[in-house]
Amino acid sequence: MLKRLWHAYEVVAMVLGLGLLAVICLTWTPFALLLLPVLPPAQGRRVGRAAIRIGFRLYLTLLQLLCACRFDLRELDALAREPGPMVVVANHPSLLDAVILASRLPNAVCIMKAALMHNFLLGAGARLARYIVNDAPLPMIRRAVHELQEGATLIIFPEGTRTVTPPVGGCTATAGIMASRGGAPVQTLLIEMSSLYLGKHWPIWRPPALPLTVRVRRGERWDLGGPAGDFGQRVEAYFRGALAADLSPDLAPGSAPTDPSAAHATLPLEREARP
Repeated sequence: MLKRLWHAYEVVAMVLGLGLLAVICLTWTPFALLLLPVLPPAQGRRVGRAAIRIGFRLYLTLLQLLCACRFDLRELDALAREPGPMVVVANHPSLLDAVILASRLPNAVCIMKAALMHNFLLGAGARLARYIVNDAPLPMIRRAVHELQEGATLIIFPEGTRTVTPPVGGCTATAGIMASRGGAPVQTLLIEMSSLYLGKHWPIWRPPALPLTVRVRRGERWDLGGPAGDFGQRVEAYFRGALAADLSPDLAPGSAPTDPSAAHATLPLEREARP
């Protein structure tokens, strides 16, 4: 009986969590649409990025209060106090990743798919914040370099999509090229989750096992200072080693996870307790 009640709570928490994000985005959308043609680009960029950071920070707070989520972002908060510019690269286990990073990093700019830039929930805010579209490589790199030269923090997931095969998928050299041309360091971040909720293979209607725990750790910082053609292989190897080294015994090669919700987990932080 208690187990059934807990599962019902997990379902309610999932619906509430997704609904809260929709409400926050919908609340900001009309204001972003009104401000977009009125504010000068520089001011619109500042307002748009600050609004996204505040809105996503509020969202994570509500997830902790209402949906049994736990976020350890102390190292990310410490990074946020360091001046830019920098290129932040992270592994990409879940749709929550961009929300988490943008909720903490000031003057952050994301690279987004063109379809998302016109999405009803996210598009207006992303356009006001002057996020970068990834539809054409050369204009994308030029805009990214310009943002770095203006002191921005560039958020990139070098896998290009959510992780298909944990602990990390194939990575591209794009982030390294941008950092090299923009004269900015690359800061790696390691995102660890107790289960891959909203990961590549996670159905939108499937609730996660609660409590859902997420931790972001600072990895190595690299000053490229030259050609970055091998950056993709370099960052993939680094993520693979740093993440796989901490996999729990349940997720070691050749073993089966004891909790089905962790079947695609990148790094369980602790054993999930169920009533």
